[in-house]
Amino acid sequence: MNTVTTADNTRLYVKDWGSGQPVIMLHGWPLSADSWDDQAMALAEAGYRAISYDRRGFGRSSQPWIGYDYDTLADDLAAVIEQTGAQNAVLAGFSMGGGEVARYMSRHGGKSVSKAVLVSSVVPFMLKTDDNPQGTAKDVFDKMTQGMQEDRAEFFAKFFEAFYGVGMISSPVSEEVIEWSRQTAMQASLKATLACAAAFATTDFRPDLPAFRVPTLIIHGTSDKTVPIDASGRAAAQGIAGSVLLEYEGAPHGLLVTEKERVTRDLLDFLKR
Repeated sequence: MNTVTTADNTRLYVKDWGSGQPVIMLHGWPLSADSWDDQAMALAEAGYRAISYDRRGFGRSSQPWIGYDYDTLADDLAAVIEQTGAQNAVLAGFSMGGGEVARYMSRHGGKSVSKAVLVSSVVPFMLKTDDNPQGTAKDVFDKMTQGMQEDRAEFFAKFFEAFYGVGMISSPVSEEVIEWSRQTAMQASLKATLACAAAFATTDFRPDLPAFRVPTLIIHGTSDKTVPIDASGRAAAQGIAGSVLLEYEGAPHGLLVTEKERVTRDLLDFLKR
C-alpha cells in the first residue's frame, strides 16, 4: 500500500496514477480519495499524474486522536507533496479540501504549486458572524454535531441526500451512490469526523486568500445547500486576485458525481491553459 508518513507519524493512504504534471486532489468531508476517482482516471489518461490521498482519520489512513486543525492538515499536504516528489503541481480541493489548499498556500508559501482549483469549497469562511452575514448559522453546525453523536449512520443517510441534491421528485444520483457515500463516511473515526466538521465550520480563510498567487479556478453549484455559494465560491472569487469562477446553474454540492463530465472537462481545459 502506498503511504506517506507525516511529521507526527500518521500514515496517509495515497493513490498515485499516471505520469506527467502532478495534480493533487483533496477530498471533501466525510469521504475519501475515492471520491475523485472519475476525474483521476481522466487526468491519468490525458497525460497527467493524478495523486489523491485519504485525509488523516478518514478512509484507509491512520486515525490519530489529534491533528484535525487546518494548520496540521496543510502540513500533511506538504508531506504528500515532498514525499511524492511533486513539482509544478496543481492543487484541487473539493469542499473541506479547499481549506487545505488555502492554508497550504499561506502556511507553506505555495511551494511547488503552479495552479489551484476549488470545487464546492468551504473557502473563505462558512460561519455566520457580524462581518460574515451570508455565512451559515452556528446552530446548523450544532445540530449536525448532535445528529452525528446520536446516530451517525442515520445522519449521513440524510446528509448525502442534500449533498447530492436529492429531492422529492427527482434525484441526480442513484440510491447506490448514497449508500456508497454513507459507507465511506462510516470508515472515518468519530473523532476525525466531529473534529473536521468543527474545523471547516469555524476556520476563517479570508487571511489566506492573498497567498493565492497562481492561476485559480473556482467551480461551485448555485443550488449548493451544503456550502452555499454566496459565502463561499462567490466570496472566494472576489478575494482571490485573477481567479475564474464557473457557476453551475442549479447544481448541488456533490459536483464530482452529479456533474462529473463537466467538472472533468473544465478541469482539463484549465490545466491546458
